[in-house]
Amino acid sequence: MIDLKKKPQIHANILETSGNTKLLQLKKCFKNNSFNVYGKLEFLNPSGSIKDRIAIHILEEAMNEGFIDKNTTIIESSSGNMALGLAQACLYLGLKLIVVVDPKINSHTEKLLETYKVNIVKVNTPDPKGGFLGARLNKVKQLIKEIPNSYWTNQYGNVNNPQTHYQTMNEICESLDHQVDYLFLATSTCGTLMGCAEYIQEHQLSTKIIAVDAKGSVLFGGQPGKRLVPGHGAGVPSQFLEVSKITDHTEVTDFDCIKGCWSLLQQEAVLCGGSTGGVVEAIQKYSPYITEGSNCVMMLCDRGDRYLDTIYNKKWILENIDGAQDLEFINE
Repeated sequence: MIDLKKKPQIHANILETSGNTKLLQLKKCFKNNSFNVYGKLEFLNPSGSIKDRIAIHILEEAMNEGFIDKNTTIIESSSGNMALGLAQACLYLGLKLIVVVDPKINSHTEKLLETYKVNIVKVNTPDPKGGFLGARLNKVKQLIKEIPNSYWTNQYGNVNNPQTHYQTMNEICESLDHQVDYLFLATSTCGTLMGCAEYIQEHQLSTKIIAVDAKGSVLFGGQPGKRLVPGHGAGVPSQFLEVSKITDHTEVTDFDCIKGCWSLLQQEAVLCGGSTGGVVEAIQKYSPYITEGSNCVMMLCDRGDRYLDTIYNKKWILENIDGAQDLEFINE
């Protein structure tokens, strides 16, 4: 219940509302398990995802170091949440923003970027070795050379990405009195993964880190393959990943992501994006290895309303996801 007597906190601007998200115990999704699962409500960040933290921190550090002034053009490769996080931050800060996207961008995200007055540059041909991500990165490097006083925030290689999530892990530990036994994290740039790992290592915690990758991703040496669900996996290796700092990794399919998203929606009334659904299913698959009574934490990475035409559209699911006819909710 809401404490009506508690004075609400006042923020000076929209960017200050990022971070310090609460944990939600997912009692219904994991009611048959002997351990606790908590989801960190990252979709409550101002533009709707965990990427808000990174976007704001990278921009703040770049401004503090003198790399950005009021006339700088910010450039980034993203077809999703990082683009939206930067779009909101740049609009507030009065900075011009160019986002390089690919055909996989969903229409809702594209409309949001247009509303935020972002200059959208789309690449239509994948790089032979790096796929669409490789093609986007090549375009960013071209634009940086061509546009004077431009700055690449570079979520894929900027050390302020993982450094952002040192604080995220600190929040998790404070919420659970440092009793965090397992941490399940979707991987893409691997910034969240390595930032949390750094905190765990420095504080000598016994937390086991399980990385959740997409089938068709190359992050852990797999072969590149078709991936329809955005937000996790990558077509090029991570510049941050240090495998020695994690306990284990597991793989989820597009089918798993859809199943997990609908489970979270129907049982917890929580609407999240595909990578979050993938982690829900990853925990279920990993459950035989999780000690009874353990505290497990995952990120509820982003809002699901931008996936209403795909992940939450039964017609799209049946047309695009192998085995979809076997999902219980399809015929409901």
